[in-house]
Amino acid sequence: MRTVGVEEEYLLADPVDGTARPDAPRVLRVLADGHGESELHREQVETGSTPHTSPRELRADLLGRRRELAAAARGGGSALLALGTHPDSGEPTLSPGPRYERLRERFGLLSREQLTCGCHVHVGVADRDEGAVVLDGLRPWAPVLLALSGNSPYWQGEDTGHASYRSRVWDRWPTAGPAPAVGDAAGYDALVRRVLATGVPLDAGMVYFDVRLSARYPTVEVRVADVCLRVDDAVLLATLVRALADTAVAGHRAGRPAPDVSAEVLRLASWRAARDGVDGELVHPLTGTPRPAAQVVADLLEHVAPALARNGDEDAARAGTAAVLERGTGARWQREAVAAGGVPSMLRRAARLTLDEPGQG
Repeated sequence: MRTVGVEEEYLLADPVDGTARPDAPRVLRVLADGHGESELHREQVETGSTPHTSPRELRADLLGRRRELAAAARGGGSALLALGTHPDSGEPTLSPGPRYERLRERFGLLSREQLTCGCHVHVGVADRDEGAVVLDGLRPWAPVLLALSGNSPYWQGEDTGHASYRSRVWDRWPTAGPAPAVGDAAGYDALVRRVLATGVPLDAGMVYFDVRLSARYPTVEVRVADVCLRVDDAVLLATLVRALADTAVAGHRAGRPAPDVSAEVLRLASWRAARDGVDGELVHPLTGTPRPAAQVVADLLEHVAPALARNGDEDAARAGTAAVLERGTGARWQREAVAAGGVPSMLRRAARLTLDEPGQG
């Protein structure tokens, strides 16, 4: 069975008033086991699971890492928040290091306005040619995964009108967004060479495609999603990504080409997904026309149903997507929590929901 792993980025904030705190260096010093990593700003930290074949084991791994990071943060007076953006972060603090300095020097304000937290799903592949097949088959559905994860409605003190404003901020990077279909590993490598030849990215680590071949692992990395407030939603994303990968490989072996969707249309589909989440319309990946989000999600499930069934994931995936459609993503939860008690109250509740503590949903 194909393995899957998840990387998550989190915010650090004052547990009382919710102010973003530049506490990452202290938190990471506490974590002697290396389960945490720094990010561009000191107000955020990252961790990642090991590869798993069992969604239940993946859930336990992710939740354990969230709780470990939260305990380390709590010791210094910070709370851990699985939110795609901070409602009012002020001016974030650049993390130390020569690469971050180079980012600041080249990209200026863009680098300073990137206090955003995403969820990256790694799905295992046999080799890089299979990875290219997965990339081409999965890329048309990436905006739907973004819609299912939307968890960043606020930015600099305002409701942005988006379910995922993080993705709009992230897409300011010149290499971010959907990549074209590549065909095979050689096609992918040629694309990366053309991108690097422009001299715009610092290095290959700045190839920020929504779906890319990992430079470090035998995986395809799906980078489109917000960090999910609920750990169950992160596991749902991983389950769907694995099923999409299996479906792409099965289709390729059967001689069925991946849907021919241009990067331009995918960019528009991503904007719609970021704007509406699951509460409006999405661009259907097979028709390129708007359809109700619930219908597009249902079609995604039908597209991957054989793979879900083979993996024993079908019941859980259908229940998980039904739950998201009914209660909404983290974006809807944030707005409702702010309306009920204000921003500081929402952030305190979000810190507990990040750790799957009862009574916060």
